[in-house]
Amino acid sequence: MQEIDLVGINEAGVATAAKYVHDQMQRESYTPRTWRTHPLHLCPEEPFSWAHPSTRACLDWIFLISSLNFSFWSELEGQSGRYGVEWREGWGSERRVVHTGYWSLVAAVDRALEEGIPITDPTFYASESRCPDSLVEHVFRRAPQSVESIPLLRERIAILRENGAILCERFGGSFYGFVEAFRARYAGRGTALQLVKMVTDTFPSFRDEVSYNGRRVYLWKRAQILVAETWAGFYPPSAEESHPLFPSGDAIHELTMFADYRVPQILHHLRILSYSPSLVKLLRSHTPLAPGSAEELSIRSASIVAVERVRQVILDLVSRAGSDETSVDCAGDYREDSVSSVLIDFYLWDLAKRAEGSANGVDGVDTVPMLPIHRTRSIWY
Repeated sequence: MQEIDLVGINEAGVATAAKYVHDQMQRESYTPRTWRTHPLHLCPEEPFSWAHPSTRACLDWIFLISSLNFSFWSELEGQSGRYGVEWREGWGSERRVVHTGYWSLVAAVDRALEEGIPITDPTFYASESRCPDSLVEHVFRRAPQSVESIPLLRERIAILRENGAILCERFGGSFYGFVEAFRARYAGRGTALQLVKMVTDTFPSFRDEVSYNGRRVYLWKRAQILVAETWAGFYPPSAEESHPLFPSGDAIHELTMFADYRVPQILHHLRILSYSPSLVKLLRSHTPLAPGSAEELSIRSASIVAVERVRQVILDLVSRAGSDETSVDCAGDYREDSVSSVLIDFYLWDLAKRAEGSANGVDGVDTVPMLPIHRTRSIWY
């Protein structure tokens, strides 16, 4: 980041925004369990059981979503013609809406399941005869008013085939089998980062890495979000219960934020990141940034550092406040072990999506005008 000198960390903005984020997360009781409240998410049954069918179904759902969770920015952002998917507002809702961005992926997968298409089953999507390309195109069909189709459809199909084949050949045809292999490898003592490394070792499409000036830079956005969503989806309802995937401790603090195009936008808006005039000009003109370019790598790497700084400031705030606020049950309130870059990223992404539809962006904290996202077409994020 320092070598490139296009993006900086504004320590005054970090301090102000960290306090705002901490206060808001407490006020909203924003915990790992918040993941289960998103209406489109497919959640496992509780109490947890490895034998319950919903465990395998949820794991396969999260794996498919994370495999395809990239490049949903639109040339028509803010316009009705952008790519969208029409489906229910959420599971159990009769109201139909058009979902855009990342939520278009989730809605398309949920809609397919409702239609009886087993799109989350690796044995199905690995097979070109059972799941031909034309069926995948049907799954991701656009809403009537959309003039765009889903970006990078061919790349998504290739990833489906490759990941499905790996799961079928080595893990019994399910991400459940992969998790079982992880548990066996580490004798039930594996951590979140060890699971991330096993994912990147196994699946080439999760290896979000780039060489810069002769050095290898590991960003691993989708690998980390795969593990983070699995961690959140199966997060226990009580502090007395251990996490089923990480019974000896998840060490979730070892993961970073997920370097995409949406969270950097809100980090700059909150004055955490500062951009050079030349970079601001590129963003305002919607100039595409090539994958691995100095500009793109600077934004992504600075975002990782920035969220780590926010995390450290929040930890300091928690420490100064004393032990009272860190001893509350994780089902609804704040605990110190929830101060992770993962949870901060989850919150910032949700905040960015809410700010998207607001003329003034985020209220209640010092901000600068919202810049456009950086535009990089890539399978990595």
